[in-house]
Amino acid sequence: MKTLPDTSPIAPKRWSFESWRDKPVKQLPNYKDASKLAEVEQALTKMPPLVFAGEARRLKSQLADAAQGNAFVLQGGDCAESFAEFSSTKIRDTFKVLLQMSLIMTFAGKLPVVKMGRMAGQFAKPRSSDFEEINGVSLPSYRGDIINNLDFTAESREPDPERMMKGYHQAAATLNLLRAFSQGGFADLHKVHKWTLDFVTESPLTARYEALANEIQNALTFMETCGMKGDKAPEVLRTTDFYTCHEALLLPYEEALTRIDSLTGDPYATSAHFLWVGARTNQDDHAQVEYVRGIKNPLGLKCPPGLDPDDLLRLIDTLNPENEMGRLTLIARMGAGNVEENLAPLLRRVKQEGRAVTWVCDPMHGNIRKSTSGYKTRRFDDILSEVKEFFAAHNTEGTHPGGIHIEMTGQDVTECTGGAFDVTDEDLSNRYHTHCDPRLNAAQALELSFLVADELQARAKK
Repeated sequence: MKTLPDTSPIAPKRWSFESWRDKPVKQLPNYKDASKLAEVEQALTKMPPLVFAGEARRLKSQLADAAQGNAFVLQGGDCAESFAEFSSTKIRDTFKVLLQMSLIMTFAGKLPVVKMGRMAGQFAKPRSSDFEEINGVSLPSYRGDIINNLDFTAESREPDPERMMKGYHQAAATLNLLRAFSQGGFADLHKVHKWTLDFVTESPLTARYEALANEIQNALTFMETCGMKGDKAPEVLRTTDFYTCHEALLLPYEEALTRIDSLTGDPYATSAHFLWVGARTNQDDHAQVEYVRGIKNPLGLKCPPGLDPDDLLRLIDTLNPENEMGRLTLIARMGAGNVEENLAPLLRRVKQEGRAVTWVCDPMHGNIRKSTSGYKTRRFDDILSEVKEFFAAHNTEGTHPGGIHIEMTGQDVTECTGGAFDVTDEDLSNRYHTHCDPRLNAAQALELSFLVADELQARAKK
């Protein structure tokens, strides 16, 4: 068993890479072939890390800025990544939209935006039931491509440990491309006009974005006139930091990719820079919390409606016992109309108790409904409303709204109703491609970013 050195502040609690296995666990698949599972886990332990400890420490520093109101966090990407739909074009287009969103927020709020993609690892999904029934046939629920297949057959729905290895290789390829995009010139601010996707050009918001891009271009031209061009131009104009995040759900995969940092001797998850614990697995005496409390990555914790302030404080102290700024991000997912009642007491109590956290709004998961056409969807107006209520609650309580966490894509999908293109219930069947929950398309994501920008600008003026 790999245990922490005695000098570690959490050593007395006897955390180890595998101590989660002694705890109650939820949302893990039942692999029938234990020897095959062990074989895959062993193979993963020998694979190179996907991310590095130094990158995670840099992210933690930036999240600390957001906790104090000096930065803003943008987390976005697929509900669940797909093996079948994996392509460089899809990765590029989602990256483009996230760049546009961050640009809009930075320009209006005068704050740096910390960019994280639900990418390169967001393969596993929690489910409300272990089984799904269709036409009287009951099969194991689809839990994400890293576990089983979406096709409704007994063979497809059987959890297969080999899929973890495929998930690793797809994550590695995705990260390779994301690093090239973020550091290789694609994110250069001189290219802001090239980030707009073709189908978004018809949106009424495009003119607003182009006006903003023109202002930035004029500023860059002025700087170049003053001699700040080529090698003399600041690197921040030509590159950007971009991090990956996903839910810490499939613990055999996470354990196998946990490494000891050679510089600090601390354990880090190397499957992503940032891991979060979901609302279904946030019990402080269960496996997912046990695993993440020992790693040194910055962490997230989903906060659903009905979360008791005392329970939240216990979780905060479990996950961030040293009360480190930037270590813990609380991701509120309350639902439109419920923020004042459910979030405000948490904001108030956490502030009173002096806990160092970054508050982020997830306006997606509390707003799922079934459309008249039978599709699972979200109303865009509900998403906007929850974000507005999130800012209002922080304004009232004197705390910092630290970011947003959304499910979105760069594809021209019709999965959430409303927005500038006014997607209706009847339109959902046109391009409904998600494997799990409905996502914002690029136009809707940009519209949301302008709302956030307006809120940030109003706070800046105050």
